[in-house]
Amino acid sequence: MKIVIAPDSFKETLSASEAANAIEAGFLEFFPNAEILKLPIADGGEGTVDVLVSATEGSYFSTNVSGPMGEVVSARWGMLGDTKTAVIEVAEACGLHLVSVEKRNPMLASSHGVGELILAAVDEGAEHIIIGLGGSSSNDGGMGFLQAIGVRFLDISGNQLRGDLSSLSSLSDIDLSYIDPRLKGINFEVACDVDNPLVGPQGASAIFAFQKGADSEIIDQLEIILNHYSRVISRKFNNDVSLYPGAGAAGGIGYGFKAFLNAELKSGIKIILDKLDFNQHLLNADLVLTGEGKIDSQSDRGKAPIGVIEYAKRHKCRIFIIAGVLENSDTLISNYGIDKAFSVVSSELSIEEAMASPFESLMAISREAAQHYKKYYSDL
Repeated sequence: MKIVIAPDSFKETLSASEAANAIEAGFLEFFPNAEILKLPIADGGEGTVDVLVSATEGSYFSTNVSGPMGEVVSARWGMLGDTKTAVIEVAEACGLHLVSVEKRNPMLASSHGVGELILAAVDEGAEHIIIGLGGSSSNDGGMGFLQAIGVRFLDISGNQLRGDLSSLSSLSDIDLSYIDPRLKGINFEVACDVDNPLVGPQGASAIFAFQKGADSEIIDQLEIILNHYSRVISRKFNNDVSLYPGAGAAGGIGYGFKAFLNAELKSGIKIILDKLDFNQHLLNADLVLTGEGKIDSQSDRGKAPIGVIEYAKRHKCRIFIIAGVLENSDTLISNYGIDKAFSVVSSELSIEEAMASPFESLMAISREAAQHYKKYYSDL
């Protein structure tokens, strides 16, 4: 029997690798002789650097950059085994986890450090850069990182705008002549963990700004500012990409890459699975196990487990989902054709209890999943 275990991280509790180990421990109790292949995954968000560097035997780097609120932070990034492909997570420079709850404010948070990481990767010889979007505290449409690489945002008098997002209300023109010339030869591949546009009811502000510290009034302001920003840029480039899938990822950083650097915005999970040669690993698999901290209505907008499910279905494997919190499991099963879904949090186990002992809690529900498989499928 061959089992492929491919979870994303369980946010704030377990990395993807730790989650895979917990699931494996639960299944080994019922299938001690199974061939188990652990392939921790990511979707462009947390864990993307670790997954790709580990899979390619690459190297890690650490660079001091500007954090979301202007403080210096040490940001970790990687170079893949080919020594030409860098991988960067925007959350390392402007992540939500870098800002305490009481200080979160997307009107002030900047993506400036992301641009500094890009320049650091180029300094190390990168010719291809994978950017993992997700987990940002900023909602600046990429303004901060673009300023870091040399873009100048100007008001009607030709003066440079201040660095904060509110100044974009005065945006009139853009000067591209100071962009680092080395970037012209760089191929950017942007891994999006969602497919939301920059603006509109499904855009960056409307869907994600609340969790970054915005109230309804600030969300309305953000929407007005980013609409103005995108209109000016659309006129400049004669091309409107504000509604492009993924433009709203990481507070609109996806938009910045698409509009200014003509980067390719891709499903993050597809980039990861292709780099891992996931299809090859699925050959002759009997069961595929995937999951993450929470499976909900946003999961089908590009999240990792859905990508795993799509690949696994091509190989006609049994598919189980194991999530920390699972919403609408019946809909999930019917929409995606999975065989069974399991939730760590239940009427018997609160979310607080689960998070207090995450490894043990995930291992326990994995035992239940293994027992279910043994009872209903192992003899088929």
